[in-house]
Amino acid sequence: MNEEIDLEEFAPWLAGAVTLGGAFLRVLLLDNKGMWLDETFSIWMASHSLPELLQWLVKIDQHPPLYYFLLHFWTQFFGDTPYDARLLSALIGAATIPVIYLIGARISDPALGLAAAVLLAVSPFHIYFGQETRMYALLAFNAAVAIYALVRLLTDGRASRPIGSQVRAYLRDRRWSAVRTAATDLTWLTFVVFSVATMLTHNTAVLFPLATNVFVVGLLLYQRGRGAAAPPSLQAPAWGNWVKAQIGIFLLWSPWLYFFVRQASAVDQRFWIPPPTWDTVVNTLRIFLNASAPMPAGMAAALWLLYGAVFLLGVVHFRRQMARWVFLAVLFAVPILGELLVSIRRPIFYDRTLIWATIPLFLLLAAGIVQVRWRFAIIALLGVLGTLNLFSAGDYYRFYRKEDWGTPAGYVALYAEKNDLVLFNSNFVAIPFDYYFAPYEAQYAIEVVKRGVPLDLVADGVLEPQMTEDDVPALLASLAGHDRVWLVYSHEHYTDPTGIISDTLASEMELIRQRDFYGGQVRLYETR
Repeated sequence: MNEEIDLEEFAPWLAGAVTLGGAFLRVLLLDNKGMWLDETFSIWMASHSLPELLQWLVKIDQHPPLYYFLLHFWTQFFGDTPYDARLLSALIGAATIPVIYLIGARISDPALGLAAAVLLAVSPFHIYFGQETRMYALLAFNAAVAIYALVRLLTDGRASRPIGSQVRAYLRDRRWSAVRTAATDLTWLTFVVFSVATMLTHNTAVLFPLATNVFVVGLLLYQRGRGAAAPPSLQAPAWGNWVKAQIGIFLLWSPWLYFFVRQASAVDQRFWIPPPTWDTVVNTLRIFLNASAPMPAGMAAALWLLYGAVFLLGVVHFRRQMARWVFLAVLFAVPILGELLVSIRRPIFYDRTLIWATIPLFLLLAAGIVQVRWRFAIIALLGVLGTLNLFSAGDYYRFYRKEDWGTPAGYVALYAEKNDLVLFNSNFVAIPFDYYFAPYEAQYAIEVVKRGVPLDLVADGVLEPQMTEDDVPALLASLAGHDRVWLVYSHEHYTDPTGIISDTLASEMELIRQRDFYGGQVRLYETR
């Protein structure tokens, strides 16, 4: 029995073992770090009823609803502790590993699928977002499933038959052969549904159907131009089927279109991401490849050379099937170029929104790894890259810090008195503060008044308003009737860059307590 047969037989079991290893890395020390602002915001959004959630989404957020909907039901069943809330992302992130294995096995062979699964399982970038109560692990999973469905369609000659004919044949014949035929229609359905799910996970994922259309329409035109010549290594579906699929994707996504336009308009008017530079793009690639980890300059250069060599070997691997290499390259390049083009008008280029582009990237690198051919060399190369990733993951577990909102909440709870006023210079940070403060309020019957400055998030529905001199009279008026005022001061570089709030309080009251925490500072003022 040769090596290929052995691998073909045991590859699914190896992929399962890799998946379990990746799952372990994602649940390891899952609740060891505090919940930072964005994570508690996710939980706050999910705590509302679905109609209220949609209203808040359009009013103050820039994301579509799918992840929040899932988190809403998840926390209802399992709770909203740091471990429980993050477990959803950890499981979704782990579920992406067997999907990338299936993509690799379908587009090339099980060895490529296994190599890609290993790269994904130990990726520090994916481990981080697998431990984050945000939508990015779900974004990668939905895109991966849609990519797998598309790969199946591009390698299935039956994809040229009219959509629906296979299901009708099954309903008519109800034979096992008909069941197998109907699988193609089910693949079309999977591609449509998960393409929509990808776009409903993050608004920048509208670039996903753009990427798939760039390749498939290009392949259709290429095949039409070649006529009767030998077909490429991927076979485009029929024009009619592809158009039907795009119509289906649009119709399923269209209920969100109005809200998407409103959110995009709000981002166009004001957004916090700085304009991308060449260094931004290079650093994003470093993060994807774990080449941004602290290491000696010589070692960093050697790592880049290693990845470059692996990438070139990937081109060699697909030299007789270049359509497959182009497919992966298009899926990787289009979202990056798309975000860069949009950023000319309003910066949106952000590494985490591009997490789904790492799926084709890891597949391209896996192709280079398996091109080495010798099993020992493949294992050694995966071992080197995997070990470097695991060292970086270890640094993340041990040293990476998130905002510490448990400290200010506990500090205020310890010294709070009835009728104290708690002010937040960024009304947004009232959410992470309350996440940790609410249990103290319930347990010790703490009675304080909480308010955002210059506007309150709940009362005014404005996210992170900037403090100006015109807001000082309203701040002074809010102090009336309170002898003690707490100021939770965080993210002031954006909401209060000139320190108007702290200067105003210092001019009216005496600072008697102060506590620094990772992410800000909490101060207690008292009337003189």
